[in-house]
Amino acid sequence: MVLAGRTAPSRVLFGPHETNLGRGRALSARHTAYYARRAAGGCGVVVTETASVHDSDHPYELAPLAAACGPGWAEVVAACRPHGALVLAGLGHTGAQGSPAWTGAALWGASAVPDVVTGEVPAVMGRPELEALVAGFAAAARTAVAADADGVEVDAGPRSLLRQFASGLTNTRTDAHGTDRLRLPAEVLAAVRAELGTGRVLSLRLSCDEEAPWAGITPSSAVAAVARLAPLLDLLVVVRGSGLAPSAYRPDGHVPQAFNRGLTRAVRAAAGGVPVVLQGSVVDPAAAQAALDDGTADAVEMTRAQIADAALVARVRSGTAPRPCTLCNQACQVRDVRNPAVGCTVDPASGRETGPPRSGGRGRPRRSGAVVQVVGGGPAGLEAARVLAGAGARVELVERADRLGGRLATVAALPGRARFADLAGWLVAECERLGVRVRLGVAGPVRPDGPVLLATGARPRPAGVPVGPGVQVLTAAAVLDGTVPAPGPVVVHDPVGGPVGVGVAELLAAAGREVALVAPHEVAGARLGGDLAPANARLARAGVRRETAAVLRSAGGGRARVADRWSGAERALPCAVLVDAGPPLPGAVPPGAPPGLRAAGDVVTPRTVREAVEEGRRAAGELLGWPRR
Repeated sequence: MVLAGRTAPSRVLFGPHETNLGRGRALSARHTAYYARRAAGGCGVVVTETASVHDSDHPYELAPLAAACGPGWAEVVAACRPHGALVLAGLGHTGAQGSPAWTGAALWGASAVPDVVTGEVPAVMGRPELEALVAGFAAAARTAVAADADGVEVDAGPRSLLRQFASGLTNTRTDAHGTDRLRLPAEVLAAVRAELGTGRVLSLRLSCDEEAPWAGITPSSAVAAVARLAPLLDLLVVVRGSGLAPSAYRPDGHVPQAFNRGLTRAVRAAAGGVPVVLQGSVVDPAAAQAALDDGTADAVEMTRAQIADAALVARVRSGTAPRPCTLCNQACQVRDVRNPAVGCTVDPASGRETGPPRSGGRGRPRRSGAVVQVVGGGPAGLEAARVLAGAGARVELVERADRLGGRLATVAALPGRARFADLAGWLVAECERLGVRVRLGVAGPVRPDGPVLLATGARPRPAGVPVGPGVQVLTAAAVLDGTVPAPGPVVVHDPVGGPVGVGVAELLAAAGREVALVAPHEVAGARLGGDLAPANARLARAGVRRETAAVLRSAGGGRARVADRWSGAERALPCAVLVDAGPPLPGAVPPGAPPGLRAAGDVVTPRTVREAVEEGRRAAGELLGWPRR
């Protein structure tokens, strides 16, 4: 793919996203290693984390500031260029969708319209602020040129100030920047183009559907916008979403992958030959290739797919299956007050490129020549066996059940989580490819004279409340594994607030059951992050009764009693079946296990899939003599 006279080695993009890898507001060596790993894996265009072009914008603590990014951009370019990847510096300003927490100043906005998420009312930008913004974009582009970046990408996507000016939802001005809502984006693009010249890439990330047709940007209005702005561009990335629909940008597995195909195809027709990028949960190489082959787009953005497997392009070219992205959003979306570094549920090394070896390694188990026995074939055990075998160790994997995968199959039964079955299949296939010996139907350990890594899973937890006759008690895992609840109303008790309780309630409601979801939090699925609002919408449409801020007291006689979390007032719910979606208990170390064995996953304490995979890798690394982080 040729852009502004520069050739990208593939038509795959790694798009901009929050990483929390920074050093203050500058890019760090961790950024460099993170992007270089994707470039080495065959990525065609790397777009760095969006940097604020003006110090009025500080949307999250470690958000890059363009004025501080020059050295970091130069290091990223130097690390990626040997692999051929083009590097575009991400530039933007979040305006009213930012945060005043770090600046202590009013947010900038097109109009005094409260942000739908935070309720913040921005200060209306006057001529000085408008001129400062345009100058900020120009200065940032100048810094990127000095760093020898191949170009820049201007953000007019869901969280951007430029989108806020382009939308009737947030721009109610009566001046020239209101009567012509594209005036500011056009001014910014012209100023950036003047700094870049014709030999560097100018890309625009443009929200082409805010999913608010009564006043916002719609596909039809986006077509007109693209026709106007395209002459200034070398590349266009078509996205959707806004403050009203934040989850529309990078949704989880409840939304089909490549969901922007129709929107992208319509916009591409108006782009006048400017290459157009399909964005939107493109995670399978086959889906990406199909979009290129049928003319939907000229390139594909596969950001989460390359977080899951940095070598995705290289693997596809070599005929090897890449590690599958599960579209779970549990580790790669990190806009969080705790500032977690970007990571991945399926690849523990993602975001940690400067740490221990990513897979395999030169070490060997400390007992040279001994077979390492991994007991338990769930996510922790499979990842441990894969890493050990990839490092050259002889590995035997024993599993009590008649199949591998453990609770991955259970998780995959949840709505929107089907891709966890793909992860199980990939791990099993990798173990087979690497020569791991597998023994099913065996309760281990069966060879205690060598190194043992225990990953045998969790134990069921008692219901935790008094349960009398007339109520069947089931665990969520039992329901997901196929146990059919007794007839009658179902109460799903979800003390965790994660995907399990909400997912089980959805499944049972879809089967025609009367379902109530009881949770101690103020909202159902309180820990769902970006899926929180969509999940509650799905529950409402399914007819699930949401009993929030409620504590389960007892069940029996066809009733469940719950108490209001704040007042203590009790009420009864019809209940023939109580489904416990709480966490299990840690597993037990089997008799005869050798002293000093290593353990990973639920046998240590209940873990998410991400934690189990990471723990399996870490335990394998200890056996291989990897340095501790």
